[in-house]
Amino acid sequence: MQVSIACTDHNLKRGNGDHSKQSATSPNVVNQARAKFRTVAIIARSFGSFTPRHHISLKESTGKHTGMKYRNLGKSGLRVSCLGLGTWVTFGGQITDEVAEQLMTIAYEGGVNLFDTAEVYAGGKAEIILGNIIKKKCWRRSSLVITTKLYWGGKAETERGLSRKHIIEEIVRAMTYVINQGMSMYWGTSRWTAMEIMEAYSVARQFNLIPPVCEQAEYHLFQREKVEVQLPELYHKIGVGAMTWSPLACGIITGKYENGIPESSRASMKSYQWLKEKIVSEDGRKQQAKLKELTHIAEKLGCTLPQLAVAWCLRNEGVSSVLLGTSSPEQLTENLGAIQVLPKMTSHVVSDIDHILANRPYSKKDYRS
Repeated sequence: MQVSIACTDHNLKRGNGDHSKQSATSPNVVNQARAKFRTVAIIARSFGSFTPRHHISLKESTGKHTGMKYRNLGKSGLRVSCLGLGTWVTFGGQITDEVAEQLMTIAYEGGVNLFDTAEVYAGGKAEIILGNIIKKKCWRRSSLVITTKLYWGGKAETERGLSRKHIIEEIVRAMTYVINQGMSMYWGTSRWTAMEIMEAYSVARQFNLIPPVCEQAEYHLFQREKVEVQLPELYHKIGVGAMTWSPLACGIITGKYENGIPESSRASMKSYQWLKEKIVSEDGRKQQAKLKELTHIAEKLGCTLPQLAVAWCLRNEGVSSVLLGTSSPEQLTENLGAIQVLPKMTSHVVSDIDHILANRPYSKKDYRS
């Protein structure tokens, strides 16, 4: 099964969460990759403003042999692992095909069934590598959920975009066609405003089309509003769930930028100038100070700071799945360990984390006692 995510260029500027993921991809390359597995489609855009509601209650099950948690994708019947593996930057770029296979194997054997990619990642190579690994490993297609994103396809005007991208009715009709043709099972959005998602839902209901089931959104300790304020309202009204990305805030929460920007890091590269500016900004310095406090909580819980950050995202019952981005087997294994930290995310722990993020005193108790 594959999930396709169609994206627009609205509010997708550098330093504003999208990080300029564009690159050239020929239609033939993309079609070859998509031929390897089935799809669910998701479309991208921006923000909105709703009032908070009570916590979302999603049915959750646990894998008997892996300990992985599984949740419904929104109010659809699709069951996804609460942790997924993303391929942006890494597959076809930062890591070799061999390492990519190692990462997918670790994830799959750890109970991960959700793998996220996009037609633009590494100029289409990420999709191909993902498909080749699935074929080589002989994993059942029915055991996988593959999400891919649409918008940037190639250099020509006819190879990118969502056609009349400002007319939501056409997008909903296109996604319905894709599903009816068997190329996808579900579709959703990414970086759309709450108003745009509601409009798409209304169009679907008006013309007897298929509405979106999820929204892909950035979510971490320093980016909370959309997932905690806007999406719960959409979940209760129309059943749209949250699939979140960047739980470690592009590596900031790992602590590797605590003493400056290492020469080998992404932030030192010209194409990631937005990340460098974010780290050295006043807000970036304040975040580093908060991370030092959060490290104390992680130590009391017997986990690492990245595990604490991922578990914090997972503790939100409205989050169907958190997408992990990793370049090494060790890092992936560490992040998957957040599943064991999740039961420790008690109300006291969450309260203390909120106090740190708000620059207020917290209990500093030993949670293990």
